Amino acid sequence: MSKVDFYVLPGSGEISRQQFACRLAEKAYRLDNSVHIHVADHESLQILDDLLWTFRDGSFVPHEVIDAVHSKAGTPVTIGCVESLLPGCDLLINLSHSIPKSASSFPRVAEVVTSDEESKAESRKRFVDYRDQGHSLDTHKL
Repeated sequence: MSKVDFYVLPGSGEISRQQFACRLAEKAYRLDNSVHIHVADHESLQILDDLLWTFRDGSFVPHEVIDAVHSKAGTPVTIGCVESLLPGCDLLINLSHSIPKSASSFPRVAEVVTSDEESKAESRKRFVDYRDQGHSLDTHKL
């Protein structure tokens, strides 16, 4: 079973989740962990792809988009929105609205939650689902 960490952010909106995911991916990369960031759709994928280059001055997060054309990644950080193409790695950062079917194959999973009611309601459902599946859960209020 995976260790699942819920990070509850003080801000609201999808951009807050994406920016935190970038910081978390950068930290994991610097600790020599491989990371996959799973997003809900192609629009979010493009935004996150751009954001990983610009979210902080001086940051460098080598990453690659995983899609039907490029399904084998050679970089330490990958991003994608197709569940069937989730690569094996140390950390899954889930920015989609549901739990990927293969989430339990990752040693660690990060769920990013903002302060808006919709995000909190969706995360509560995922929390219960993870708990019912037997995962180890922790919540971090930032």
